[in-house]
Amino acid sequence: MQKTQQTQAPKQSSYDVVIIGGAMLGSSVAWFLTDNPDFDGSILVVEKDPSYEFTSTAHTNSCMRQQFSREINVRISQFAADFVKNFQQYMGNDERVPPLHFQSYGYMYLADNDGFVDVLKESLKVQQACGAGTKYMTAEAIKAAYPFYNLEDIIGANHNLIDEGYFDGGTLFDWWKRSAKERGAEYLTNEVVAMTKNDSGGRVESITLKSGEVIACGKVVNASGPRAVLTSRMAGIEIPVEPRKRYTFIFDAEQPLDRDLPLTIDPSGVHMRSEGQYYLAGCPPDVDPAVDYHDFVQDHSIWEEKLWPIIANRIPQFEAIKVINSWAGHYAFNTFDQNAILGPHHEVENFIFVNGFSGHGFQQSPAMGRGTAELITYGEYRELDLSPFNFERIVNNEPFVEKAVI
Repeated sequence: MQKTQQTQAPKQSSYDVVIIGGAMLGSSVAWFLTDNPDFDGSILVVEKDPSYEFTSTAHTNSCMRQQFSREINVRISQFAADFVKNFQQYMGNDERVPPLHFQSYGYMYLADNDGFVDVLKESLKVQQACGAGTKYMTAEAIKAAYPFYNLEDIIGANHNLIDEGYFDGGTLFDWWKRSAKERGAEYLTNEVVAMTKNDSGGRVESITLKSGEVIACGKVVNASGPRAVLTSRMAGIEIPVEPRKRYTFIFDAEQPLDRDLPLTIDPSGVHMRSEGQYYLAGCPPDVDPAVDYHDFVQDHSIWEEKLWPIIANRIPQFEAIKVINSWAGHYAFNTFDQNAILGPHHEVENFIFVNGFSGHGFQQSPAMGRGTAELITYGEYRELDLSPFNFERIVNNEPFVEKAVI
């Protein structure tokens, strides 16, 4: 059950930027704005639950990869890797800021048919052109490097051991939030319940808080995660984002592997990886509808009927395993093309999207936060051209096709 939070009153009646949602993406935008010397405006971050207990941020598996089929997605993850590896420098060499743990055991995309091998090899060209360390491996090469796999049905795989794997996204989030606050961003425990547009309908003039205050705003940033459409509807905007449940299980093995388990994407859609001394596995359900915003009930039949049999088949050593923890979280699932929706609305010009990441949010948060801050400050993207993610592609029915979606 959702907790009722005591609302706070804002310090001002007007802000240059109002960010709705203070989790990973909202805090990324706030931090990059405060880090930009050319931005000198005021920032209000409105978050209904400062515990973040029911956010996608709280349920993330916190991994990153460069194995995408589109160049811009590769570049986005490469910036994330650089940011994580050089976190202290990016945070201004603040001696309080710790280094971030980054475990590069890589992703292993297994292919059991020639069609998917062709997809992997086409994606490999894109990744290698960007300087990624991805390599195609035959079944024999996989067996030599990772003898624990059962590869009877596998033809080959793409694998990359450079800047792919688990990173400490929780610490990254905590320090973005803390640093943004110290630099003047105001975080408010409250809820936006309405928006008022100007007479032409081309701008949001103000937001109304649950506590009753009406706040004038220069720009509104929708960083509401799976609830993005509830926020956009206040401005009369529909977006194709809905909550979809994703299931994660942590398990112990009676016979642990003698080396790291790459984040393995089985042809079935099940994925698994090392998790410290344990292992992590997850998957979408076979029937994958939108769910209620409050539905975080775990479905243990998914473990018994789907995950465990597939895991034990792929790695026979995992026949004897025991679940020690599990949870269900929500993807902010973009039903249009499963990629981010970014940038301004084509008609409500000061309404900015940071939505629909469909499971890519943590690894894409540094580049998306930086790009959104550039857009707000300069009116354009500068470091990376993120315009392929603009909302107008939805209006024009032009999906951004990314073949490597988990």
